[in-house]
Amino acid sequence: MSNDINQAGWRRQTNLVRGGIERSQFDEISEAMYLTSSYSYETAEQAQRAFKGEEDHYLYSRYGNPTVTMFEERMKLMEGAQICQSTASGMGAVFASLACMLKSGDRLVASKALFGSCDYVCTVLMPQYGVETETVASTDLADWERALSRPANAVFLETPSNPMMQVLDIEAIADMAHKAGARLIVDNVFATPIFQKPLELGADIVMYSTTKHIDGQGRTLGGAVLTNDEAYYQDHMRMFIRHTGPTLSPFNAWVLTKSLETLELRVGAQAAAAADIAGFMDGRAGVLKVVFPGLDSHPQADLIARQMSGPGTIVAFELNGDQARAFRFMNALKLIDISNNLGDAKSMVTHPTTTTHQRVSADERAQLGIHENMVRLSVGLEDVEDLKEDIAQAIEA
Repeated sequence: MSNDINQAGWRRQTNLVRGGIERSQFDEISEAMYLTSSYSYETAEQAQRAFKGEEDHYLYSRYGNPTVTMFEERMKLMEGAQICQSTASGMGAVFASLACMLKSGDRLVASKALFGSCDYVCTVLMPQYGVETETVASTDLADWERALSRPANAVFLETPSNPMMQVLDIEAIADMAHKAGARLIVDNVFATPIFQKPLELGADIVMYSTTKHIDGQGRTLGGAVLTNDEAYYQDHMRMFIRHTGPTLSPFNAWVLTKSLETLELRVGAQAAAAADIAGFMDGRAGVLKVVFPGLDSHPQADLIARQMSGPGTIVAFELNGDQARAFRFMNALKLIDISNNLGDAKSMVTHPTTTTHQRVSADERAQLGIHENMVRLSVGLEDVEDLKEDIAQAIEA
């Protein structure tokens, strides 16, 4: 329901500031916040036409809201997608993207290298609904080819993965998925929409926890599902969202819309700081291993150079020792917070084995390289020299 202000051929940063704006009769500069659950009609006949789809009119904020529409329009422009469906949280986006189209008897192929809650949706919830799920723990395309040698309905992956930054070849897996009859869904949270464009690489659907970098300041929950697949949206997603209600609130949509204005600036600065910190830690005494998409030592460095335009903001590293050693390091930090969130302006560390991936079995964690001495660092917007000093003193503590 937005006007043509978005169709001027603007570049990304301009769209992040001005895309999707629909001003009211008051001509406000800042996007308006429409905190309303319902809407009125001039006549009963107008209400009838609106519900029949014969007249364009907001019906109910579970179906649509002007503030939410502005956020979705801006997300579409950023991603280069025709359709954006926002949700109340990132996990709402994950579940909706799969549950809206999968039914009993269908087949899902999913990466095993997923955020713990995403793995739960794929390997626990979907099978409860009669969906066969096969997971692939490898980056080897031969393993994906074997998993997709049988017909499938959906493929779900995240790349780079949480927390070990396993990178998967989106273009190659998309081709395999389509030959198997499946739609490919990519969780693009770690790469961010600034550094990776899954739809351009052949993915059918891309999703975000907008709670992370898109908000970027730890204030709101949100999610988004973007696609150019009109049939997917009209036949599956649209009515699923309407009738199950994982709806983004107008207030959160407003916060996220304003956050998009600085997304590219924030993520660029955070990624530069993360690269500095990864280099600072690589080979440092007390650090066994550093995993970062910007390091030449990354196992998929060649693929990263082809597929991503930047390294992201997350650094994973293993310390010399065990879980107790990792805990001592984290407890000794004076500036960096202990938190399981990421993408925030404030830097934070987490211990995936005991938090985000604690429900994943020990054998599966070992297979994915998630060890008890491993720490995940989300780099924020503090002065990078202060961050390095805090890390150095905590390693030595």
